[in-house]
Amino acid sequence: MERRRMDTALLVVLLMGHLATALEVPLDLLEGLPQPPTITHQSPKDYIIDPRENIVIHCEAKGKPHPSFSWTRNGTHFDIDQDPNVTMKPHSGTLVVDISREKADIYEAVYQCIARNIHGTAVSHNIVIRQSRSPLWSKEKIKPVVIQEGGSLVLPCEPPAGLPPPIIFWMDNNFQRLPQSSRVSQSLNGDLYFSNVLLEDSRNDYICYARFPHTRTIQQKQPISVTVLNLDAINDTMAAFYNDTDLFSEDPVEERRPTFLIPSGSSSSKMVLRGQVLEMECIAEGLPTPEISWSKVSGELPSKGTSFLHYQKTLRIVNVSESDAGDYRCTARNQLGSEHHTIHVTVKAAPYWISGPPRNLVLAPGENGVLTCRASGTPKPSVTWAMNGISIENSPKDLSRNVEDDTIIFTDIQTGSSAVYQCNVSNDHGYLLSNAFVNVLSEPPRVLTPSNKVYQVIKNHPALIDCAFFGSPIPKITWFKDSRSSTLVGDPYILHDNGTLEIHKAQARNAGKYTCVARNNLGIYENHVYLEVKEPTRILKQPEYKVIQRYKSAVLECKVKHDPTLVPTMSWLKDDDELPDDERFVVDSDSLTIMDVTESDAGVYTCIVNTTLDHDSASVELTVVEATPTPAVVYERPDPPTDLELTDQKKRSVQLTWTPGDEHNSPIQNFLIQYEDSLHHRGYWHNLTEVPGTKTTAHLKLSAYIHYTFRVLALNAVGFSRPSSPSKIYKTEPAAPDENPTGVQGFGTEHDNLVISWTPLSGLQSNGPGLRYRVMWRQKAVDSDWTSVTVANNSRFVVSGTPTFVPYELKVQAVNDHGVGPEPAIAHGFSGEDLPVAAPEMVQAVVLNSTLAEVHWEPVPHKLIRGQIKGYKVYYWKERALHKHNPHQMEKQILTFGGNHSHGRLPALHPFSLYSFNVRVYNGKGDGPPSPTQQFSTPEGVPGAPTSLVVTNLNLDSLTLEWSPPHDRNGRITGYTLKYQPVNNSNELGTVEELALLANETSVTLPNLKYSTRYKFYLSAKTVRGPGPAITEEAVTVMDEAVASRQVDIATQGWFIGLMCAIALLILILLIICFIQRNKGGKYPVKEKEDAHTDPEFQPMKEDDCTFGEYSDNEDHKPLKGSRTPSNGTVKRDDSDDSLVDYGEGGEGQFNEDGSFIGQYSGKSGSRDTAEGHESSEAPSPINAMNSLNSFV
Repeated sequence: MERRRMDTALLVVLLMGHLATALEVPLDLLEGLPQPPTITHQSPKDYIIDPRENIVIHCEAKGKPHPSFSWTRNGTHFDIDQDPNVTMKPHSGTLVVDISREKADIYEAVYQCIARNIHGTAVSHNIVIRQSRSPLWSKEKIKPVVIQEGGSLVLPCEPPAGLPPPIIFWMDNNFQRLPQSSRVSQSLNGDLYFSNVLLEDSRNDYICYARFPHTRTIQQKQPISVTVLNLDAINDTMAAFYNDTDLFSEDPVEERRPTFLIPSGSSSSKMVLRGQVLEMECIAEGLPTPEISWSKVSGELPSKGTSFLHYQKTLRIVNVSESDAGDYRCTARNQLGSEHHTIHVTVKAAPYWISGPPRNLVLAPGENGVLTCRASGTPKPSVTWAMNGISIENSPKDLSRNVEDDTIIFTDIQTGSSAVYQCNVSNDHGYLLSNAFVNVLSEPPRVLTPSNKVYQVIKNHPALIDCAFFGSPIPKITWFKDSRSSTLVGDPYILHDNGTLEIHKAQARNAGKYTCVARNNLGIYENHVYLEVKEPTRILKQPEYKVIQRYKSAVLECKVKHDPTLVPTMSWLKDDDELPDDERFVVDSDSLTIMDVTESDAGVYTCIVNTTLDHDSASVELTVVEATPTPAVVYERPDPPTDLELTDQKKRSVQLTWTPGDEHNSPIQNFLIQYEDSLHHRGYWHNLTEVPGTKTTAHLKLSAYIHYTFRVLALNAVGFSRPSSPSKIYKTEPAAPDENPTGVQGFGTEHDNLVISWTPLSGLQSNGPGLRYRVMWRQKAVDSDWTSVTVANNSRFVVSGTPTFVPYELKVQAVNDHGVGPEPAIAHGFSGEDLPVAAPEMVQAVVLNSTLAEVHWEPVPHKLIRGQIKGYKVYYWKERALHKHNPHQMEKQILTFGGNHSHGRLPALHPFSLYSFNVRVYNGKGDGPPSPTQQFSTPEGVPGAPTSLVVTNLNLDSLTLEWSPPHDRNGRITGYTLKYQPVNNSNELGTVEELALLANETSVTLPNLKYSTRYKFYLSAKTVRGPGPAITEEAVTVMDEAVASRQVDIATQGWFIGLMCAIALLILILLIICFIQRNKGGKYPVKEKEDAHTDPEFQPMKEDDCTFGEYSDNEDHKPLKGSRTPSNGTVKRDDSDDSLVDYGEGGEGQFNEDGSFIGQYSGKSGSRDTAEGHESSEAPSPINAMNSLNSFV
């Protein structure tokens, strides 16, 4: 048996070495080849969904033919057709679950996607769907905490268990983050730890908040009150009242050495999975506050991925590996001693790939191959195989297949053995599932590298010439150069397994044409490419070290040699950064000049030369020193140059010389040469060129047919000199134009013309009299001769009688009395457009939901558009509502879509309405004819709120409600739902009563109510799609007259008045005594007994005054007074994916189904119908609340 395993292992090694290239076949680049399915996209294994949104379970696959899809749920077939809430996207396996009619939790299960075609079956991993949850904090009354100064304290958070777990943070009543330090910090489980307490820790609003990011809600715990006592101060205060007797005899807290609050004991253990985040914490109490430090007993702390959080109390290691296992020690130390705790860390590992998952295998009939599924983990994982989703043991037998643990060996494989194999690697901590197909093909060779591709490389650099290939059996690759006298093998050529030819050091002799030949027993394929070897770019003259005096000019040279076919670009850096944005820095083609050098210009300057293939650089240091002190001098503008002389006179050039004037202590920097054209622009001087101040001659290139007069100006640091005296006139002879007009373009203004326009030449460019233009044109697609016409000196010509919107080639040539200009370049244009003559066909509408439809059409053929297509326009209008209550409407709307579109969506439609539409194509000329008008109907939606709700006939125990139907019915009203509940004087809500009312009712009388009681009413309308938002109203039943009279009688009794007077007198006496004691220096303990908020739940913001309105009790779900909300207290989704928040129906200040606050997270602020009553005027600012919350989100 052992010998057999060794033989098998040897065979695997040989096969893998022989077939390494077979695994690199780029099938996606080839069309028409059969291919088993491959899963390309799938949802994560652990998929937590938002219960308020539709569930989308992704599964995408490719293959040829395109695969079909099916699903299993909890291991059994999932019949999608039997569930009306589940749909599968076209040409995809992705499932979309509509949860508008069902709760999301019924779809919590384990799903698996199956993709199959005739060549095999691929499966996804298991996708576990779980609904996110954000449970409420349990209602509890938290006793105030009273503690002596210096003691340790732990405030428990104990948040509700959510999915995923919440993020914990502590804030006060004003939504300000509680300060934390090495003395006060939050633990990983959310509890707040005090190593020792101080007097300033006393407060009554320690509030723990839990943020559930998946559902975007925040829950808060009841506020915790903490009072820190200083016993000495209390005893001193009370001694004045109790004859110097200590009220508290407990000893004050003294300084103490550290002890650990968490973890407990001297040691603990922790297990973490490879690749996850390891967090260990040690929190100690003591006085003074202990400092925490960390070490690894068995070595050094990891250098990468290690950080310390929460003031050194938490050690965090990301991407844990097996080397991070061991014993970690945390030490708490203060002035009185230290304490240690050892944490033993064990690292386990879910399965992970050693060299990647199994790779697809393409084999020819008769070939051998290997599939390898090699993974590791702790504990060691087990490997199981399946074929086409069925266990390998239960799959059809294949004599060419042999399974050996994590390897499948194929020997002499035959046609018909194509399949998809699944490898499952698992241990106690997870699993890996991978699909790999075996595709048995017989294909002649193909080369995928583009033919005639040009490769460029720098001399003495490596050259890599590609020959990407495909074939089955695997083709053999050979290379030839130029005449193909012999194959390229051996030095200097290296042939790689993927077909690439490498030349280690390319030389000029290696340039030329290369031929790649791929052959197998089914055919041969050749491909030609070219290699160009370029000379390297080198800096010949590097900038030299310079010491320059301040206010002088520094010139740093950088001369470059490069290949003549490459265009170099030069850039400069100062101290490895860009040059300052200062006009004193002048970059030339081979130098950098710095004018008026200052101390800030000192540093290291680097010249960098780049081409498309290589680069070179050189650096130099510039030192700036103080200028040698000299007597004060006067700086003035230079005197004008003199003695202008014209020499070396030619037809189109002349040399100008001059004598510089006095510099006046400021060196001349430049000379500016100007000219006047007395023939065309007498009296106007134009700048011709500039030369450096060190030169006194200039070789001037001239234009033909100009009467030149020259003058020169000198420039120094002060400014320009006066112009020199003009030179003699120099006349150039006329000549044919040297250039043609630019900006030639063609377009049409009518359907049967072509307008040819251009930018005319200037007088300086005309080169002679009689300037005119030869305009030439011909149709581009028709083999015809050029048509030409000569026009006067203008900028356009109109060709009439052209066919509609056809391409033309255009040329415009300059001509004068002395000849024609050079051969002009060809420009392109189109003749004029006309209106399209055809309408889009196959027009149809698909209604997506009650407010959204999608229109589809077939694109109009290009020849029928008769112009440049701009796009498509969908005209649509509402014909009428489908119920009798809404008025007839005719409102046309237009939506425009791009020319490459064949469908578009019509948003914001009215539910339960009949719409008409048509589609038109349009070009630059206008709209084409409309398609035949079609109609579609939108389904019913939920209705709007009733228009009004009025309370009438108020009695002791009954009242009448009257209402008007909704303005926006959005369907047929099927009935109304009335809910009402009593409200006591403290705004607490009583039990909700509910009545179902018929659709034709507009009033109802409620009997058996309590007298003198305020009631709140909620009324909503319903259609078949569900209830709409509710309108609310409040009313108070009539008070019983007998009770009222008794209340009046008590208030007017003499004994009652006397009692009130006695109480007022007693209070006045107590105030006088307190005032006297205060003046004597007495001290009184003061304790605030009133919390800033009586209920911990967040309150919704009102937009009118930016305060919080009535709170929502988690048990009662009390809605806002006067607000319009859904009758069940939840935010109801429409059929479309648009959030109600985006349309103003939801927004900040709303409550979840469970009563938790969600307004501070998402959505836009919605309006309130009426202002709430009985609100606190001291509610915290929502702006502060948002700023505070944002720091945690």
